[in-house]
Amino acid sequence: MKLKLKNPIVFFDLETTGINVATDRIVEISYLKVYPNGNEETKTFKVNPTIPIPKESSDIHGILDEDVKDSPTFAELAKTIANDLEGCDIAGYNSNKFDIPLLAEEMIRAEVDIDFKKRKLVDVQVIFLKKEPRTLTAAYKYYCDKDLSNAHSAEADTHATYEILKSQLDMYSDLENDIEKLSEFSSHNKNADFMGRIIFNDKGEETFNFGKYKAKTVEWVFEKDPAYYGWMMNNDFPLYTKKVLTNIKLSYAFKNNKS
Repeated sequence: MKLKLKNPIVFFDLETTGINVATDRIVEISYLKVYPNGNEETKTFKVNPTIPIPKESSDIHGILDEDVKDSPTFAELAKTIANDLEGCDIAGYNSNKFDIPLLAEEMIRAEVDIDFKKRKLVDVQVIFLKKEPRTLTAAYKYYCDKDLSNAHSAEADTHATYEILKSQLDMYSDLENDIEKLSEFSSHNKNADFMGRIIFNDKGEETFNFGKYKAKTVEWVFEKDPAYYGWMMNNDFPLYTKKVLTNIKLSYAFKNNKS
């Protein structure tokens, strides 16, 4: 089934030095841009992560330090990637929990401003897990009846993800061919940050989703335990989470000063 698109949509996949969003780095990024008229365009970049690639990560994606030592850093690629994503909705496999948060971290480090919260985000894995719990390789076999022979290659995974989404739309009559609806369906919570450390409660208030203040609003914590902000800023939380937290703190301080 052909996707019904109001905007271009970019399917993307990352290969990385590891799975810690706050500290790991991108070593390869590939994206497939699909236009409303059906045209497609693919780009793949090897990236020098500026830190060593652990053997356990290289064993998965096959990229070694020597493979990327002469590649551009992410900071050198960031503006090109941001321009390619401009005005696009975004899709991936496990992208809402990992790829988008890590990409957002890299953009912040590169000092390139891109607001993913304004985009429609479609996570094909979430659709898959809600419909047929499996891995990407199994999803490709199940939906497309094809073997993913080059799994953990960013480009192969990206194209497989795009094909799976189209097949999901063919298979499930209740799955609406609309990027906004697919974005809603593939979201677990309404997150204020990408990692879900801060979510919106039923009243639309930013609320902590972890630790001793889980289910407490951020503003309530700022009032009862002002030092908690400093603790989070000085610990190993993603940069985007810290950015969201700081914006809430500034808004909280502004409201209190007005009153």
